[in-house]
Amino acid sequence: MTIREVEHEITVAAAAEEVYRLLAEVENWPRLFPPNVYVEYLEREGDRERIRIWATANGEAKNWTSRRHLDPEALRITFRQEVSSPPIAEMSGTWIIEPLGVQETRLRLLHSYRAVDDDPESLAWIDEAVDSNSRAELPSLKAGLEEASRTAELTLSFTDSVRVEGSATDLYDFINEADRWVERLPHVSSVDLTEDTPGLQVLRMDTVAKDGSTHTTSSVRVCLPHRRIAYKQTTLPALMTLHTGNWQFEEGDDGIVTATSQHTVVVNAENITRIMGPDAGVEQARAFLRGALGANSRATLDHAKRYAEARR
Repeated sequence: MTIREVEHEITVAAAAEEVYRLLAEVENWPRLFPPNVYVEYLEREGDRERIRIWATANGEAKNWTSRRHLDPEALRITFRQEVSSPPIAEMSGTWIIEPLGVQETRLRLLHSYRAVDDDPESLAWIDEAVDSNSRAELPSLKAGLEEASRTAELTLSFTDSVRVEGSATDLYDFINEADRWVERLPHVSSVDLTEDTPGLQVLRMDTVAKDGSTHTTSSVRVCLPHRRIAYKQTTLPALMTLHTGNWQFEEGDDGIVTATSQHTVVVNAENITRIMGPDAGVEQARAFLRGALGANSRATLDHAKRYAEARR
């Protein structure tokens, strides 16, 4: 049996503890890894966890489950795919974070793998895939880690919620059926929705702002009936460099469902004055985005509430 072990590394201009934290908290991954759409915890016990990852590659959707062991003292994270896709028989690896200075870190990525039936041609294919993917991934990861560690003031997360005397299923259906939003939501002027893989949607949409201007966005959405729809925008307005979020539906003991819209955005500092005027700054951009995105979310939640309560 041939087991291949390979290593790639890159230097990151950020503190080692911050690099470890950002990699350990999987909610950061859609920001750090461009193909990642959504990651959720399936199991967590102490320093061990099981996670499910949704990502896109070359326009195709995929998801997989991994187990991780976190070691914050050694600044190491080990991982292993539960089920690997042929020609990969098994795949595991380790992130090793090594401080080089106060604001400089060596980030090493180790992979260990073998091919199905120990086939040499398959092993060569995996060698090339791991090498090319790692070489492409690490520079973008470096950029994401450095941005995230130095621009906390540019990151904004918030939620809006409504309580609904209806079913979580009807609320979920309203958000899931985005192809009907033109007839259901006054701020949506056009929609193009595709779902080639069940539960993973590509949504392109035009929304109308209060000033009458139209904004086009594209998103990839992960739909988890009937509890959550998570998304990541792939075409962004000029005032943001990142926009992720999710819709959640939770039924309480009293039978009332709480429907919540959650957003995480990163302000594009370079475009603030061009879009908002020469006197605008980060604080004004954050307030504007909170207001604009929140208004659309609250409008959608209100319409979903009326839809669900009318079907009781």
